[in-house]
Amino acid sequence: MTPEELKTAIAAALDAYSSSSGRDIVPPAVLVVERPKNRDHGDWASNVALQTAKTAGMPPRELAEGVAAVLRDHDGIDAVDVAGPGFLNITLSAAAAGALAKDIVAAGRDYGRGSAMAGHVVNMEFVSANPTGPLHLGHTRWAALGDAIARVLSAAGADVTSEYYINDAGSQMNVFADSVIARMKGRDVPEGGYPGQYIADMAEAIAAEQPALADSCDDATREEIRTRAYDLQLQDIKDTLTEFDVHFDVWFSETSLHDSGALGSAVERLREQGHVYDENGAVWLRTTDFGDDKDRVLIRSDGAPTYFAADAAYYLDKKDRGFSEKVYLLGADHHGYVGRLKAIAAAAGDDPDANIEVLIGQLIKINGAKLSKRAGNIIELRDLVRWLGRDALRYSLARIPADSPLTLDPEVLRSASNDNPVFYVQYAHARACGVERNALAAGIDAASFDASTLSHATEAALLAGLADFPRVVAQAAELREPHRIARYLESLAGLFHKWYDSCRVTPLADEQPGAVHGSRLVLDRATAQVLSNGLELLGVSAPERM
Repeated sequence: MTPEELKTAIAAALDAYSSSSGRDIVPPAVLVVERPKNRDHGDWASNVALQTAKTAGMPPRELAEGVAAVLRDHDGIDAVDVAGPGFLNITLSAAAAGALAKDIVAAGRDYGRGSAMAGHVVNMEFVSANPTGPLHLGHTRWAALGDAIARVLSAAGADVTSEYYINDAGSQMNVFADSVIARMKGRDVPEGGYPGQYIADMAEAIAAEQPALADSCDDATREEIRTRAYDLQLQDIKDTLTEFDVHFDVWFSETSLHDSGALGSAVERLREQGHVYDENGAVWLRTTDFGDDKDRVLIRSDGAPTYFAADAAYYLDKKDRGFSEKVYLLGADHHGYVGRLKAIAAAAGDDPDANIEVLIGQLIKINGAKLSKRAGNIIELRDLVRWLGRDALRYSLARIPADSPLTLDPEVLRSASNDNPVFYVQYAHARACGVERNALAAGIDAASFDASTLSHATEAALLAGLADFPRVVAQAAELREPHRIARYLESLAGLFHKWYDSCRVTPLADEQPGAVHGSRLVLDRATAQVLSNGLELLGVSAPERM
């Protein structure tokens, strides 16, 4: 019996008691079923009586006793106890609990996916590094977390678009182009330019493709080199993210906002809302009306738009594309952006508490990480992936809340030991796959599945853990906290290892295979499936052998 099936049974029991007692009991909008803190209190607990007692006009405990009496007659429920002021503690029969294993295997990759976030249309913007150099350590955390959050939201039923905002407008792009040109001509980069070896490599690649460019210095040539260098660097960013298994649905160019006239249009739309004013020759957005610490300039007195104007135009573009929820993932040095982005949302007529969410991530450190030989003054994401491994890096970044500072120990991440969390979880999956290979070789038949044979204490605990996965996914999505998935997987791996030590799937040499062995094979498969599903949500592989 799944938690959803149990909720249905409780709702039916509430309705039946309402009819038999003559009470007008209004069911709760959200019926809660959760694990009791103490497993001696049963498999599941519900506060439904406390939720509905007031409308029923009766004490919660009395209502709980009435609902419990109906539930005790439900197939698959062994016991229902009433605790405290009116909590229901429910114990499932071994058959009802064990049937979940077969359901998980049948659901496969879909197990854990649900509808908690159905109807939410979400734009997730993260990483968004300038296309003037390689991705580095500072981008690593949001690449892993942003992608994991997008995966978890999608698994919970949300319509999610992951988006990379390409900061390809502004003076930094000219400095970038001038740095490449200087290298093409054999000179040092200009003061304030980009000095990395990657600039020299890019200059060499462009010169090899179009030798004539190195001998020219007119504006058209400068623009051509700028465009070609931009394309090469953006492709490098895309290739690095692909290596990290991070994929974006949309690559949005800031330049497109300037070229399309979207900035001017955004200013006029906000003016129509009554939030734009002119002062000292500049155009301002009155963001202080919405909690910002000061008003912000949209258009400078010289007529040049500010970055804030681009932020406003970009927000309105997302709104026009139908995204009711816009999630921004920003670095630790961007706290000042929270108020101004929410002010843009409010000025645009949105609810800043519902239509925009700004997540701030803390810095990370990796002991022993080396500066990139190619970039010179940064630790490249590409180097980190190749040094520590994609799985270890992504899992380690996802298992700690974003607002917590994080220091990673490479010795742990590279170790094949239980001290390495990703190894611990992946090994559980590989062990489960090994158990199945051995069971099939021994002739164990999963078709002999009998849920009632899964009665060992470690089996009850493992089944309870498996049943909790959909709730964990839904909660991780609602809270934007993929670390809940990682911590769940570590707990599930521990339950699996205890079960493995106590219950044999493959019989001993003098023992004949029976229904219990087939049932345990199904439970083993269900565990492997949930481990795989959870790792996939974090962008981590589930190896079958280690």
